[in-house]
Amino acid sequence: MLPLRDNVPSRTTPVVNYLMIAICSIVFLLQMNQQLGEPSLVERYGMIPARIAQTESVESTAFLVPVETETGIQLVETEGDVAFAPSAVPVWATLLTCIFLHGSWMHFFGNMWFLWIFGDNVEDRYGHFGYLVFYLLCGVAASAAHYAAGPASMIPTIGASGAIAGVMGAYLFLYPRARVLTLVPLVVILQVLSVPAPLFLGFWFLMQFYQGAVAAASASAGGVAWWAHIGGFVVGLVLTWILGRKRKLKPKVERVRPGSERVVYSQVSPWGRRLN
Repeated sequence: MLPLRDNVPSRTTPVVNYLMIAICSIVFLLQMNQQLGEPSLVERYGMIPARIAQTESVESTAFLVPVETETGIQLVETEGDVAFAPSAVPVWATLLTCIFLHGSWMHFFGNMWFLWIFGDNVEDRYGHFGYLVFYLLCGVAASAAHYAAGPASMIPTIGASGAIAGVMGAYLFLYPRARVLTLVPLVVILQVLSVPAPLFLGFWFLMQFYQGAVAAASASAGGVAWWAHIGGFVVGLVLTWILGRKRKLKPKVERVRPGSERVVYSQVSPWGRRLN
């Protein structure tokens, strides 16, 4: 399911959300403009679990290793040991730097689109500085979850999807009555449906959990950091729930976009907690 937009307007300009999208865009353009043979930004700033576990330079003896090409990151066959370029930052800091890198145009645009749709409303409730801290924290937590799921992995981990999963977890708690206009494939046709946000986000989370469980059961590294998505989502949801109970978040949005379905937000959320 591809979200097109939600029906909750922003009360303020989401400057931090724009900033995160801008930084990821600049970094991705730098990645695309790298010359083959240069030290890869993915190797130097991506999170390689085995490198963190050993806290030193590592060599891969895997038959397939990730290589950054003009079209993105590809797994290619290799023989013998392959040394990664040294990390440009302390290895623990790659848990943060990796969230600004992407492996392909589809990877980049998909992440930025989800962040564009859901991030503005979460920033509305957290405030600009609070949202910045929240976003980075979710990104680091997602990286840590992926590391915990496979500390011996030699494949660099990159992408903002873990941090964005945290944003989606926060959105699920903050806007349970919201609706998401969604492009849904039905057999051979595409249908645009207005889907309740909890249904859309809950389905997305269950798919991540299912794929993560399948990957763990098959001992397959795969090409997607499923547990980073799961970890980021859970951290974002739980942290927002805690702050909501303590009334540390800004009030709910009371108005709606012209022409959209009316969204009525009471002082008490349907989860049974007073948030305002």
